[in-house]
Amino acid sequence: MAKLLIGIKDNPRLEQRALANGHVSLYLVYYLGRQSEAVLDKNGEPVLYKHGKMAGKPKYRVRHIRRKESLDLYLKAKPRTPEEKKLNEDTKQLAKKIREQREEQLYENKEEYWLIKKISMNMLDFFDNFVKTAKLADRRVLEGAMKNFRDFLREQYPQYSFKIKANEMDRDMMKKFADYIVEHHRGEGAETYFKRFKRIVNYAVEKGVISKSPCTGFTPPKRSDILAKDILSQEEMKQLFATHYEGENQEIRRAFAMTCLTGIRRCDIVLLTYDNVDYSNRLLRFRQSKTQHSSKNSGVTIPLNDTLLSIIGKKKDEAQDNYIFHLPSDTMCFKALRHWTKRAGIDKHITWHCGRHSFATSLLNNGVNIKVVSSLLGHSSLIYTEKYLRAVDKQKVEAINSLPSLTF
Repeated sequence: MAKLLIGIKDNPRLEQRALANGHVSLYLVYYLGRQSEAVLDKNGEPVLYKHGKMAGKPKYRVRHIRRKESLDLYLKAKPRTPEEKKLNEDTKQLAKKIREQREEQLYENKEEYWLIKKISMNMLDFFDNFVKTAKLADRRVLEGAMKNFRDFLREQYPQYSFKIKANEMDRDMMKKFADYIVEHHRGEGAETYFKRFKRIVNYAVEKGVISKSPCTGFTPPKRSDILAKDILSQEEMKQLFATHYEGENQEIRRAFAMTCLTGIRRCDIVLLTYDNVDYSNRLLRFRQSKTQHSSKNSGVTIPLNDTLLSIIGKKKDEAQDNYIFHLPSDTMCFKALRHWTKRAGIDKHITWHCGRHSFATSLLNNGVNIKVVSSLLGHSSLIYTEKYLRAVDKQKVEAINSLPSLTF
């Protein structure tokens, strides 16, 4: 990344060059920073280190960026008369004054600095910084989008695996990335990850780092009409919660039970406090972190039965913090859930979000109205809930079994 060196003496620097006609030309040299660029071999592939800690990583070289400005001021190379000497001295003083003005302009107006910074910035670093500063509810999906982009670069553009500039991210690359996403994800995953990546790129456009989004016009095909993730049947839920093993985490069991019995996302589970619970009216009220800034329907109210109230419990004393659930890291939660389902003999890829899907399909299988299910899930439209209706196997089986038997 280009960087102004504030400590450098006289920037711009006043220099002179002798001309063939016996005069000396005065000009300014600006130091605008430096940029790293990968060392490429004759085939255009990055040259990698072969030994040491850097083995396998690409080599970079530093290029210093300078710009010259002619002042159209000239000195006599060999002044002879007092007049010529006086003219030389006045010209030098004028050149020094101009240099001081240019220096002040350079540090007051960073436009030229940003121009250099934009063409040399490593967009992977810029994107990662945006993800790190995103709100907690979005961060995991944004990290997933960046992981997909890095994996894509390693596979199809290895020369950009560690560094890519804004002008190297063209429309052709984005089209290939959209195709890559579709190949490697099923269901809503492809659309979700590419949308989040476009959001990251749009932030760069907003900040002026990229002049125009190369993602415009490319969107993976929508697959939200089919519920692609695995779901737990009611029998499998009972089987799972009847399974115990040494070292199991009770907080994870409680939280996943809450997800399966309310449909609350994990990102909201970790934010629930005892203030969200209305014990008198047996209600749980909260705002969904995923949609609270983008939808007027982010608020959710869920009635609480005896099972849910026992899972929540009550705050024991004032010294206890207000959070209902105290879960370990995301990684630990995912690993614990995989281990738990395996011990229960459930041969499915069950994630935390599968608990939400299982909740919705269980209600629909039991004949609950889709509008009620949509309200409990906090959906802003029935469109988002209909995919669960299409996944309800019980009703499909009953529909097929209602057809007459035919003899051939």
